[in-house]
Amino acid sequence: MGFPATRLRRLRRSAGLRELVRETDLAPGHLVLPLFVHLEETASPVDGMPGVERLPISGAVARSKRARELGVPAVLLFGIPPTKDDLGSQAWDDEGVVQLAVQALKAEVPELVVLTDVCLCQYTSHGHCGVLAADGSVDNDATLELLARTAVSHARAGADAVAPSDMMDGRVAAIRAALDEEGFGERAIVSYAAKFASAFYGPFRAAADSAPAFGDRRGYQLDPANLRQALREVELDVAEGADVVMVKPALPYLDVIARVRDAVRVPVAAYNVSGEYAMLKYAAAAGALDERAAVLEALLAMRRAGADLIVTYFADEVAGWLT
Repeated sequence: MGFPATRLRRLRRSAGLRELVRETDLAPGHLVLPLFVHLEETASPVDGMPGVERLPISGAVARSKRARELGVPAVLLFGIPPTKDDLGSQAWDDEGVVQLAVQALKAEVPELVVLTDVCLCQYTSHGHCGVLAADGSVDNDATLELLARTAVSHARAGADAVAPSDMMDGRVAAIRAALDEEGFGERAIVSYAAKFASAFYGPFRAAADSAPAFGDRRGYQLDPANLRQALREVELDVAEGADVVMVKPALPYLDVIARVRDAVRVPVAAYNVSGEYAMLKYAAAAGALDERAAVLEALLAMRRAGADLIVTYFADEVAGWLT
């Protein structure tokens, strides 16, 4: 029935009614806080990401404690090693920055869920996500063993879940097999299953010192034009043993999040990436929008699209607003 029998404004006329019929919620428990960790003794600011720092391990522990007290259940660690080489060997060093940070976090905040990024780009001297072949391209199959070795090292340190972000074919299966063989069959894999070759990663690459020394990553990350290919990537990762699949970035890819949510039964994560964070921070600083309202609306949109959890640099700030 149409107007005047149907008046949709009836359910919008008061805050109580609006809350009663609200279809989507956003809570601290949906959020994951990414942290950049290094072995320096002091924090250093990240260019292009106001309020974000590279943290010493003690600083990562302190911030994680505050986030957990606000209701944020998990962090995602990115390590910045003191040295790099062609293979990225610091990635699987049991005394590496991520491994030491995981141990400290599990000792100081045992209830915190600790996820670790599994990739080689922060650790390689050339900045690519895998081993280079003689022609300068990334050797997919040679990279798998090193990614699996890294994931096992993170699990040995105490990580609750590993999150491969490299976009090599077959890496979920390789990591799952290695974890199972080493007695870590209960550790989860949060796969960056639909990771696009995006223009929104710039501030992250500055933070992690992971920009490619030559070329780009379009040879292994998804073309932003391809939705069907993204769905194939997701389905393959689930078949290989991924426990959670991630879409990255989030805001420009809400349609992908929605389609992935419809396609699979596993939880879906969205990564609210560094460029998305930066554009809202700078727009708010310029007075172009209300930061709190815009951030909450953006994260709610990701939840509405189908994201079960959201990785966001706003996590602890938003948790404070919500609580």
